[in-house]
Amino acid sequence: MMLYFLILFICVLISVAFLTLLERKFLGYFQIRKGPNKVSMIGMLQPFSDAIKLFTKEQIKPIEANLFSYYLSPFINMLIAIVLWIIFPSIYLSLNFSLGLIFFLCCISMSVYTIMGAGWSSNSKYALLGALRAVAQTISYEVSLALILLNLIIMSECFNFNMFNYNQIYMWYLIMFFPLFYCWMSSILAETNRAPFDFAEGESELVSGFNIEYSSGSFALIFMAEYANILFMSMISAILFLGSINFLKSNDIFLIIKLMTLSFWFIWVRGIMPRFRYDKLMYLAWKSILPLSLNYLIMCLFFKMFLNMC
Repeated sequence: MMLYFLILFICVLISVAFLTLLERKFLGYFQIRKGPNKVSMIGMLQPFSDAIKLFTKEQIKPIEANLFSYYLSPFINMLIAIVLWIIFPSIYLSLNFSLGLIFFLCCISMSVYTIMGAGWSSNSKYALLGALRAVAQTISYEVSLALILLNLIIMSECFNFNMFNYNQIYMWYLIMFFPLFYCWMSSILAETNRAPFDFAEGESELVSGFNIEYSSGSFALIFMAEYANILFMSMISAILFLGSINFLKSNDIFLIIKLMTLSFWFIWVRGIMPRFRYDKLMYLAWKSILPLSLNYLIMCLFFKMFLNMC
């Protein structure tokens, strides 16, 4: 089991490295310019070059920062992003959590504290504003995420990710819950602080947001955690809405294809969408997504009651 988790950890880190390369390449195509193309053939070693550069640069130590929280927050952020991957439903080995969805919600709730700690401990007004924005945004969209998940839990009657595959043998939940899927994808954009909801890092307003005082390895850890979360959210979305038969030996391959497709969607949205206004982001959460998910929840409850009566 330890060997499996070590291999999974290495695979996640390599995937994060090449996801950054993929994003820079596609953003280059979207903006009609070249992406990274100098390091090795077509820039294939660019992520490793960036990693070596970042981890060997001088670490800046703000004089008035709370150094314990300042250094601990990026590490905890990366740790949470890696720990989430232990619920990856592989046919070779998995912890097979019976309460995997509850574990998922607990872990993503913890990431709020790392962003808040990073912004507050930097002792910079821009970092603090970025952290406050990120906390308000994340808490708002976690409510919507929990309600959307509650709809799926009521339909599946389980918290186990493996069971979601079995329950979608004949029909994907994407077809049954297409409006909810749309709300889910919008919510995970806000949850991962990605464009067009990247207000925690709004460079046009907050210089660089909550990570403005970070450099070297700490800066690298923050962005590695962000891209690990993008991959994880893509994996979760593929399981919840695009599930498949779990006992097929090729299930892992299909899951990875769906994961790659949804990860590309994150990059595509960043390339085509302008940044939202912050008050519109909050209106979207509380006045659009929340009422829709609540209405769907009532419909699901009545549907399950009707089935039980029949």
